[in-house]
Amino acid sequence: MFSTPPEPKRPTLGLRLAIWYAAIFVVSSLALIGVTYFLLSTALRQYDREVIESTLVRYATAYRTAGVNGLVAAIRRDETGASYEALFVRAVAPFQNDLVYISPQTTWSRYDLAQLKTPAPGEQTWSMLGGSEQGEPLEVASVRLNDGTLFQVGKSTARREALLGRFRLILLIDFASLIAIGLAGGAVFTASALRPLTSLNDTVRDILRTGNVHSRVPAREQGDALDELGLQVNAMLDRIESLIGGMRGALDNVAHDLRTPMMRLRGVAESALQSPSDAPALREALADCLEESEQVVAMLNTLMDISEAETGTMRLERERVNLTELVAHAVELYEDAAEDREVTIDNQVAGDVWVDVDRTRMRRVIANLLDNAVKYTPAGGRVVLATRTTEDAVVFTVRDTGIGIPADELPRIWERLYRGDKSRSAHGLGLGLSLVKAIVEAHGGRISAESEPGRGSVFTLRLAAPAASRVHEVHRVHEGS
Repeated sequence: MFSTPPEPKRPTLGLRLAIWYAAIFVVSSLALIGVTYFLLSTALRQYDREVIESTLVRYATAYRTAGVNGLVAAIRRDETGASYEALFVRAVAPFQNDLVYISPQTTWSRYDLAQLKTPAPGEQTWSMLGGSEQGEPLEVASVRLNDGTLFQVGKSTARREALLGRFRLILLIDFASLIAIGLAGGAVFTASALRPLTSLNDTVRDILRTGNVHSRVPAREQGDALDELGLQVNAMLDRIESLIGGMRGALDNVAHDLRTPMMRLRGVAESALQSPSDAPALREALADCLEESEQVVAMLNTLMDISEAETGTMRLERERVNLTELVAHAVELYEDAAEDREVTIDNQVAGDVWVDVDRTRMRRVIANLLDNAVKYTPAGGRVVLATRTTEDAVVFTVRDTGIGIPADELPRIWERLYRGDKSRSAHGLGLGLSLVKAIVEAHGGRISAESEPGRGSVFTLRLAAPAASRVHEVHRVHEGS
């Protein structure tokens, strides 16, 4: 068999970021260098032209005033200056183009002076002579005086080009330094910028390697997006750890509560098999097995109902229902259990309170709330059921004087299979309140709980009022006003 060649490794994120940073830095620096060079070149060229123009004006004035002698005297005065630079000066008479004056510089003979532009009277022109064959470039300004004399002054660009050449060398050295700085800065910048991601990657790798979700991303507390990402990941890990703990607790509860009916089923079956063939005894054993299996099926059905309600797949047969009748039915159902526990049920729900709900589901909600209140209310306690209506909602409350719920457990009572420490000894899996919340929210309602340990709890159920009731309520308000 032929082995396939390995795929080439792509550059890492850090290397790509470093290259991008260095490229942006170098390109920006190059653009800045180019602009600087252009501005310097333009400034030097402008300076040379200003020198040529000012010299042209002075020499032309001296020529008009004192002729060639005056022109020569002006040139001699300039030659005595410390910063004097030899200039090309030429004057041509208007008649037959007789040469009146040309500066005594042998280098000018190498240029083809016939290429100089001839200006019209009162006009000034610029010409550039020279090159690789004729030597250094010569920039010349030409002007026609009033008497027709062609006056020209030029200046070599050698000094300017030499200065620009040195400047280009400096820029080249600087550019090479900038590349090195850009690469080093890119590496440092990338390492600093990716440090939170590196910490995040190390944390995730440690969790995947060890399975320990207690690891957390170190916080830098700089308030940037990467810090926010680290905080969100830590919050997610906290949530995952909490869910895993909840799942373990739920599994422990399920295992504990399933073990009891299953052991009963096994015990009853073994007893029936070991006992002599007695039809009544076998029938009783089968009845006990059926009862225990029904408890297991009821628990599993409750879990399925919660899942359907939470995922939005629960089918609700809505109809107009009198909430007072549902409450009365629940009170009748739990009245005997409350008497056995010496708990008083005070049903203050009276009159017609209409809601659009699934009758069976809402009956189960009210029954679970009442069962929960009676179960955790000690002897001599009291459970009060009441309703009130607003313009857009029907509010049903269950108030008890039971043992209450600790503040740290109150937010978790709605979790599936959660039972607080004080409810461990009570029968049940901790599915009642989870089912209540799921059904209520499936109806578009809300349920909340308030509690104070040792003084009791209040569960508040809020459902949307039927549309007709809201319209009647609005009309009643308007009539009262």
